Parts: sequence; structure tokens; C-alpha cells
Amino acid sequence: MDLYMMNCELLATCSALGYLEGGTYHKEPDCLESVKDLIRYLRHEDDTRDVRQQLGAAQILQSDLLPILTQHRQDKPLFDAVIRLMVNLTQPALLCFGSVPKDPSVRHHFLQVLTYLQAYKEAFASEKAFGVLSETLYELLQLGWEDRQEEDNLLIERILLLVRNILHVPANPEQEKRIDDDASVHDRLLWAIHLSGMDDLLLFLSSSSAEQQWSLHVLEIVSLMFRDQNPEQLAGVGQGRLAQERSTDVAELEVLRQREMAEKRARALQRGNRHSRFGGSYIVQGLKSIGERDVVFHKGLHNLQNYSSDLGKQPRRVPKRRQAAQELSVHRRSVLNVRLFLRDFCSEFLENCYNPLMGAVKDHLLRERAQQHDETYYMWAMAFFMAFNRAAAFRPSFVSETLSVRTFHFVEQNLTNYYEMMLTDRKEAASWARRMHLALKAYQELLATVNEMDACPDEAVRESSRIIKNNIFYMMEYRELFLALFRKFDERYHPRSFLRDLVETTHLFLKMLERFCRNRGNLMVQNKRKKRKKKKKVQDQGVAFSHSPEELEALWPALEEQLLQCAQDPELSVDTIVPFDAASEVPVEEQRVEAMVKIQDCLRTGQAPQALALLRSAREVWPEGNVFGSPVISPGEEMQLLKQILSAPLPRQQEPVEGDAEEEEEEEEEEELQVVQVSEKEFSFLDYLKRFACSTIVRAYALLLRSYRQNSAHTNHCITKMLHRLAHDLGMEALLFQLSLFCLFNQLLSDPAAAAYKELVTFAKYIIGKFFALAAVNQKAFVELLFWKNTAVVREMTQGYGSLDSGSSSHRAPAWSPEEEAQLQELYLAHKDVEGQDVVETILAHLKVVPRTRKQVINHLVRMGLADSVKDFQRKGTQIVLWTEDQELELQRLFEEFRDSDDVLGRIMKNITAKRSRARVVDKLLALGLVSERRQLYKKRRKKPAPSCTQNGAESQKDSWQDDPEEEEHLSEGESEDEESEDGLSAGQVQGGSSLSAKNLGQSLRQEGLSAPLLWLQSSLIRAANDREEDGCSQAIPLVPLTEENEEAMENEQFQHLLRKLGIRPPSSGQETFWRIPAKLSSTQLRKVAASLSQRENEEEREEEPEPNPGQQRPREQSPREQSPREQSPREQSPREQSPREQSPREQSPREQSPREQHRAGALRALLSARKRKAGLVSAEEAAPGEEDWKSVPKKRQLLDSDEEDDNEGDRQAAVSGTPRIHKKKRIQIEDDDEDD
Repeated sequence: MDLYMMNCELLATCSALGYLEGGTYHKEPDCLESVKDLIRYLRHEDDTRDVRQQLGAAQILQSDLLPILTQHRQDKPLFDAVIRLMVNLTQPALLCFGSVPKDPSVRHHFLQVLTYLQAYKEAFASEKAFGVLSETLYELLQLGWEDRQEEDNLLIERILLLVRNILHVPANPEQEKRIDDDASVHDRLLWAIHLSGMDDLLLFLSSSSAEQQWSLHVLEIVSLMFRDQNPEQLAGVGQGRLAQERSTDVAELEVLRQREMAEKRARALQRGNRHSRFGGSYIVQGLKSIGERDVVFHKGLHNLQNYSSDLGKQPRRVPKRRQAAQELSVHRRSVLNVRLFLRDFCSEFLENCYNPLMGAVKDHLLRERAQQHDETYYMWAMAFFMAFNRAAAFRPSFVSETLSVRTFHFVEQNLTNYYEMMLTDRKEAASWARRMHLALKAYQELLATVNEMDACPDEAVRESSRIIKNNIFYMMEYRELFLALFRKFDERYHPRSFLRDLVETTHLFLKMLERFCRNRGNLMVQNKRKKRKKKKKVQDQGVAFSHSPEELEALWPALEEQLLQCAQDPELSVDTIVPFDAASEVPVEEQRVEAMVKIQDCLRTGQAPQALALLRSAREVWPEGNVFGSPVISPGEEMQLLKQILSAPLPRQQEPVEGDAEEEEEEEEEEELQVVQVSEKEFSFLDYLKRFACSTIVRAYALLLRSYRQNSAHTNHCITKMLHRLAHDLGMEALLFQLSLFCLFNQLLSDPAAAAYKELVTFAKYIIGKFFALAAVNQKAFVELLFWKNTAVVREMTQGYGSLDSGSSSHRAPAWSPEEEAQLQELYLAHKDVEGQDVVETILAHLKVVPRTRKQVINHLVRMGLADSVKDFQRKGTQIVLWTEDQELELQRLFEEFRDSDDVLGRIMKNITAKRSRARVVDKLLALGLVSERRQLYKKRRKKPAPSCTQNGAESQKDSWQDDPEEEEHLSEGESEDEESEDGLSAGQVQGGSSLSAKNLGQSLRQEGLSAPLLWLQSSLIRAANDREEDGCSQAIPLVPLTEENEEAMENEQFQHLLRKLGIRPPSSGQETFWRIPAKLSSTQLRKVAASLSQRENEEEREEEPEPNPGQQRPREQSPREQSPREQSPREQSPREQSPREQSPREQSPREQSPREQHRAGALRALLSARKRKAGLVSAEEAAPGEEDWKSVPKKRQLLDSDEEDDNEGDRQAAVSGTPRIHKKKRIQIEDDDEDD
């Protein structure tokens, strides 16, 4: 669509509004509907704002809407609709487009809309339009809150928004071409507001407590009214020219006159007595050209001083992203009558409206009832009106609402937030920098007002100022603010005015702080330090306790007597003893080890009652596993348990080590926690000033000093004072020895108007004199001019190079001698390839001449080129990320080895070579497909059988195998091995319950009448083994119960526990229904598992049969299918928990039998031989062939419980002495030669 040709529908709608004849506007009958249609069109305009541009080009607002507004005010519906349309049309261009467009085509539309808005602003600069708005607003405000309707509130808000939109339109200086003291469009608009009485209504809205809902609108309008004004100049309007202003003007005129006279003298010296037509060519000796010859100069000698090698060269283009930020706010002096009106408005606003309005706005901001970034208007009003109050007649009571420590905190928080957002939000960095400048101005005026209060004759005001300063100077955040702002100063985003205000505010803060410290003898301030605290780690057991076993044995008798007395004391209460820390971040379930340590500490310090009370209280908190004893424990067992706790090597936690900062830096590679420590210290002004002695801050001051001609006298004084503090007060003149700064001093000294900058000239001469005095001693000072310097370089320049290494500063490490470097290289090359040890710790143990830290050794190894990076020496254990192929194979082997134990993950963590966190191991097990879900790795906890149940065998066995409810253990990355320590403690020191193996479970199940399901299970396992031998491949086989009896058995908890013991996998949640024989079980393993179910039956059967002679042939063994359930009973087993693999029978493999028959026959022959030896029916010689046959059996790849060696020796001794032999299990590992088959 061509924007210069109006759309036909839009044209028809505008034509139906009416027409202007003479000075009277005649509206059409459909005028109201046409206005509503225009509102509807604006609602559906495109991204180029085509409707808005066409209405602006047709001047609808100037020719139709304004006449309707002024002449048809009585038609309330039409008046409301016209106000709505005007608010939409005058909407700021930034709100229409979101931001200033970067695309040239879209930017053209943006500038076009802005041009139409400027025309609207000029059209509104009349008393008639604002008179109608003021009268309407006055009538609406006369209504009480009970009589005011919702439409009335909407109309009030739209009128305020219309005034805001008109004032928000920026000026166009190129088109207006107005100078100071001339009436611009904005001045005429302000004068129309004054004549219409709108300013009085704004004052009423600001001061009325019943109209606080409009406070943000009013504050925004007021800020736009004073947008181009200077508060100090506005405060002096109408009082005549002050003596200070006259002296300033005279000084400026004198500078201009001196420069003009210098230019005249220079031109006079350039002209000779007579004109020479020959310009001449000259050779400049000592200045080489491109070649080896001297430069030839083809101009007159009077132009030689302006010679530069850059003449004729094209200047280097600076990229847009690196260009300095431009000044956006321009102050101008309005016409006199407007300034008088604004001065009176400010005075009345301060006296009656400032405190209530700022309080209401602050309440809206804190309650988040304002729009985004509305706090910028609050900070602008604070800076402007507090400056006006300070420049006019200073009255602290007028600005008491914003004169508090809370206001300082509010401004400081916003200022910090703005510069943090400027660093993170790079696209909107310029906007954040402008908000940052507003906050800095507010902070500057707060400090200036507090400083002005010190000179107030009222004692109460001075006391208030002292309290505020005491709070500000005490808090660390306010002192650190200026250092942070200087470090974050970026010329690309911050204009030069921001740097000027920052320098002036810093000067004021330092002056107030110095005076405050001078009046006080010693000033205590808050100090916050981020302390790096090591994570608590388990100590070595050899260091955990300092008592020897002999000392503990000697200590126990006295403790036992006290404990027996306390146990018999009925007044001993455990209600007041809490064995855990409820405020700790560690869950209560994981604090059992700490409770055990507390009990041990109480015992070792002789606090017997506390130890007994802690034990009983911990027993109530953690009853599971009987770690602290069973609920029905006897006094004797309780004493024995306390004795075991007394001498147990419990894992303890280190306390955080404080003090030596060098030791903290030494362990940087370890994981650390940062804790902010708040303390108090005595403040030293010079120490605080030393923090400004850095190249970043000096460079910012030098940047502002370049524009010394445009700076005010106060700004130049602030720069000179800070540089003088650094150079003279701190004795760091060398900090300013920089070539760019010296070029600036040269320009200053050669300035014809240098007399106007006496302070700067004196300081420049002082610095240059110090430099040449140093250069006479240190010839390298001329080279140092090329670089910005820090305090360390300054010290070396002035005190001699190498003074830092040989100085007396204790925090500096001594230099490495050639002998030490040779020893370090020899030790590193000798121990770098040794596995299982830390090479740095080994080097530290051998370095005896000069004590070194770990960090010093690592850094010097890197500096010598022996190591590539500091990261090569990180402590092992937590930094391993990638798994090698060998490590994956090792993990698979460990899983296969411990998969049937109660704590699979714990055993893997103990035996794995490359130590990793539990979470990493779990993730790898899931990735390899060894487990399908994390719950399969949860530790299985067992209950200890109660003493009362031991008489009943069935109940005892049933209780002994039942697991506790499954606990949800979080296998997080940072999980420690405390749980394993607890389990070890409960197993070794506290009488824990024993668990039975699969054979005992089978016996218990047969007693309950589940023999048929056991036989079905056994046959299923053998069928699966046969199928895997025939097919040669393995896959998970489901166990499908076809009979009702088998189905009920699969739902029995004991039967399910037996399945788990045998390695049969339960169904996955939500995906499977039946239990499955895993694909990882080989045919041999399946036969062993099946044989374990029938082994006890075979033993009982052999006991009933007479023993055959050695020469007789053995009868045929029954297959598992032929054996009845009555004949099957599991073999007796030790209390030690065994996995199904540990319960497999021994095998023999005669050549004439099939593999299946060989397996069964070998197992039965081994059992028969063992039974004979136990009964004493055969001698050791007769048993030897059985042993030889046993040794000839192929190796298997699982763990077996062997009685062989101990039984042989025990039987021989029993045969001689005639005493019964107690058989002990001995675990041996039998490897499988055919593991891959």
C-alpha cells in the first residue's frame, strides 16, 4: 500500500467526521461511529503502522479531532471517544515499534511516525486545548469516591496519559532552530499548561491522599515537564546574577580572550616582512622517510611544527560497536517566564507534594503495583528536587521522605542491579547504562544533601546527618560501590557525563569519609570476606582417635561400673536427648554414624549417663537393622555393645581449617564452599584509598582529563584531587608515569589559557619533575612510560627491580635455587610414572631444604616445562569422566560377581579400581544395560530374628529372610561411603541378624506345602538350560505359571524372595507381567541353580541308603523330575549369607557320561565322599581318589564355599583325638577356563 495515498475506507471514515468552516466545526451525524471505526482501524494496523502514518499525513488530529475536543465537549460519548483516539494516535513511537529499529526500511517508518508526533505536539501548544482538558479533569476530581463511576476513572487516566504522550514527544532542534532564552515548542506547551491551570491540578493530585492511584502518572508528567532543565540554574532564576556566576562568566571570557590573543601572535610570527614566491624544500635531519633518507619537507618553515606522518592518510574507521556512547540529555535554558513558572512549581511541589507523592510511589514500587522500570522516574525526581532544594533555600524537612538509610539501600541495590544487567544483557546495554546514570545521580544528590546537613545550624539536623553517615560508612556495600563502578566503566555504553558524575560523586564520598574519620579517633566498619571452606571429609582411621587399645581397655572397668549404675537408675530419661541435628542439611536417616561418634566421645570423656541416654534415644530413632541394639536388649548385651562402640574405629569428619590463606590456596583443585564471613575491623582511610591505586581507575580519570577544556572547574578539581591523593598521599607518583598522560600534560602546559588551570598545571609540573628525578636513577623509566602500571610495578620502579622477590613480605614464596630446581626435576622424573601415588605429595615429602606448598611445586613444574598445565595434577577420584574399555569390562565383571549380594553397588564401589562417585557407577550400569532401573541396586536390609521366635523354627526362618520395606536411596553424585561404614559397624560390632540362603528358603517353602511349585521351577530352569545349549543363543525366558497352584506360589513373598536369590529377574514396572530367567545366566549356571533346589533331598536319600563298597557300582541317580517333593530337603548352611552361585555343588566329569549326567553324578559323588569322612567310615587314603577327581574338575567362574582343605585336616585331627570337628566355610574363587563359551 502506498502510504502517501489514503486507503478508500479510511478516507471515507475521515470524511464522515465533519468539516471545519471558519472557526466552527460541524460534525456529521455519524461522527461518533466514525471515531470508533478509526480506533478499530488503529487496532488492526500492520508492523509499519500504516494507518497511523496515513492519519498523520492527513492531519486528522489538527483539522478534526482538536476542533471536536474544544467545541463539542458537551457530547460526552463523542468526547470520550475522541480522547481515546487521541491517546492512541499520540502514543510514543518507541512503544509502537518496541525499540529503535535497526533495519533501514523500518527505521524510515519509525522516523516518519516521530515526525507526525512532533506536529501533534506543536498543535497542542495552545491554551484552548489544555483549557478543555483542565476543566474536564477538574469536574471529575470534584466528584467524591462514592459518586465517581468506573467511566470517570477511565477518563481521568486517559487525560493524564494524553498529557504524558504530548510531553513525551522529543524536540527537533534542527527544525526549530531555537537558542537559549527563546521559546521552543516545549516551552510553549509548558506555558499552555500553566495558563490552563493544569499545573494546579497536578499539584492537587500529588498532595491528595485520596488520589494516590494516579501518583505514578503524575510523577511521569512532572519528570517530562522538567526534562531539559537544570535544577541549580532553575533555583537561581529571578534572584539576579550571583557573584559566583559573574566570576565564572568572567573566567570563561578571559580564557577565550587569551586563546584569541595567542592565535593572533602565532599568525603574526608566521608572516614575513615581504612575500616570497618560493616556498622552498627542506630536509628534516634525524627523521627518516620510508627509505633510508631523511624526510623532505615541501612547505614553509612556519608550517614545520604542524608536520605529522599521518598527513594525507585516510583516518582509520572505528567500528560502530566500539564507538563511544553519545550524550542523549541536553540541557537548555528556557524563556524567562517559563523558568519563573517552573521555579514556582518546584517550590510549591517541594513544600506540599514531594513527601506524600514519593511515599506513595515507593509503596507502589515495593508492592510491585508499578510497571517495569518505573523506579527510574522515582530516582529522577529524587535527584532533581533534592538538588533544587539544596540550591534554593535548603530545608531538610521538605525532602525527609527520601532522606534515610533505606533510600540509600534502595538506590544502591538498583544501581548494582543495573550494572549487572548491563554486563549480561548486551543487546540492551545502552538502556541499562542510562538507568544506571539516573541511579548514580540520585545517589550523588543523597550524599550532597547529607553533606549539606552538616552545615545546618539545627543540632537535630546535624545529628541526623551523623547517624546516616555512620550507617553508610559502616556498611561495606556503600564503600565498594564506587570501586565496582570504575572497574565496570565502559566507554561504549557510558557517555562522558556518566564518568563526570562518577568522578564528582567519588570525590564527595571520599571527602565526607575523610572528614568523618578525622573527627573520630578510630572507626569500626563492617568487613565481609568470602571464606573458602573445605568440604568435610572422612579422616584416616589412624588419626580419628588418639587413644590406644590398651588405654581403652584400662578405661572400660570404671565406665562399666558407672553404666551399670545408670542402667538401674529409673530417673534416667531419654526424652530430652536428641541424637540427631534437625537443622543439618544431612537427612536424619544419614546421621546414624554421627550419633555413634557422639556416643563414643561421651564414653571416652567419662560421660557415662549421656552415652547411655544417647544410645537408647538413637535406638528409638533408628530401630531398623538393630544398629543400636534390639528393643528387647538385655543389660549385659547393652554393656557389651557400649564396649564395642568405645573401641570401634569410627569414621570422623574434619572440622574446617581456618587461618592460613596459603593452605587454602594450596587445595584449589578440591571442591570448596564459599561462605561469607561478616566481621568488624578498624577502618583505615589510607588503606581504603590504596584500592583506587589501579590502572583501570587511573585510566578512567585520564580519559575525563582529556576534555579539560569542556569540563567545569569543579570537575577538573575533582580529577586533580584524586590523582594528587594517589601520587602524594600514597607516594605512588610512578603510577601516573604513562606516555598518553604525559602528552596530555604537554598539551596543557602549551595551552595559551593555561593560567585558567593553575591547579592542573601545578600538578602536571610536580609529576613531570618526579619522573625526571626517577629517570636519573632508573634509566628503564623511559620504557615504563609505554605501559599502564600496577602497584607491584610501581614498587619495583622506585625500589629496584627484584625487590619483590627479596623483600620482607611474608606472603611471597622464596625463590627457587638451581639446586632445588635440579632436585625437583629429578624427583618428578623418578616418580611421575609410578601408579598408585600422588607425585606432588611424594615430591613434598622429599623436599626438606625450603618448605614448599603443593601449589608452589605445581606452578614451578609448569614454569619449568615439565608439565603442560596445573590440571595435570588434580587429585584423582572425582575428576574421572570418561570410561575406558578396560574399565567397562571391569565393571561388568564386578557386577556379575556381586549381582546376587545384598549390596551390589557397595561391593562394586569397594572393589573398583578407578574410583568414581556412586551416581557415575549407577549411570554406567544403566547405560550398559546390566540393570534396567535404579531400584535393582538398592541395598537389601534384613531384620534380626527376635529371641522369642527362635524356638519356633518355621517362624524364625520366615522372619529371618524377610527384608525391610524397600528404602529409597538417592544415588547422588556427592553421596559418601557413610552408609557402608554404618553397615560394617552393625555387622561387626552390633549383633546383626543372619540371613539364610536359597536352600533354607526352599526347605521353608516345602514345609508350607509349595513342593510342586518348586519342582515346576526346577524343571523350567533345566529346560531353559537345554534350550540354550541347543540354540547357542540366550534371551530372557518368562516363567508362565499355567496351574492355579503355581500362580499362587508366584504371588507368595517367600517364593518371590527365593526367585531373587536364584537370580531370576522380576517384571519391569509397567512393561512386563511375568518373572524372567535372565539371558546372562549360562546353561551351566542354570543347572547349578536347579541342582541347588534338589541337593538336600539327595543328601537325605543317601543317608537312608547303606553305604556301598568301594568296588561296587553305584546305582543310577534319579533325575530331578523323578525325585518326589518329600525326598527333597536343602542342605544345612552356615549363617553366613550366600548367593546362588556360592551354593553350587562340586562337580566331577567322567568321560563315559553325558554333560548333564556328568554334572549330577559328580555332585552326588562329592557329597557322598564328604558324608563318609564326617561319619568316619572312610580313611583319608580312601578319600584321596575322590579328592583327585575333584581336582580334575574344570574351573568355574563363580565363588564356591569349600570345606575341602579344612575338612581334610580337621578329619585327620578328629580321627586321632576322637573329638568332634567343627566345620568352617572357606571361600575360594574358581575361575572358568571357558568363560567366553
